[in-house]
Amino acid sequence: MTIDIKTLFAVYFIVVNAVGFIMSAVDKSAAKRHKWRVPEKDLFAVSFLGGAVGTLISMLLFRHKTKHKRFMIGIPLIILAQTALLIFLIYKGVIAL
Repeated sequence: MTIDIKTLFAVYFIVVNAVGFIMSAVDKSAAKRHKWRVPEKDLFAVSFLGGAVGTLISMLLFRHKTKHKRFMIGIPLIILAQTALLIFLIYKGVIAL
């Protein structure tokens, strides 16, 4: 059984975005209960690794970190940069859809 690169990329994208979504949701829950919080650097790291869409959806859904300019600007910028990189790689023929 072989797995092609497109399937592998899709699975990675789904998993890393689920992780970003869950981490943000867990952090919001912890904030409400005054418990241990997920470090902001970890939320950004998962976003940088491809989970920015999941993180942004969770932020908006749970109204978490929406008053922090660092997140409200940073996460969409990560999405924009990753989208631009993907378009560039497709245009250059590095990635074929």
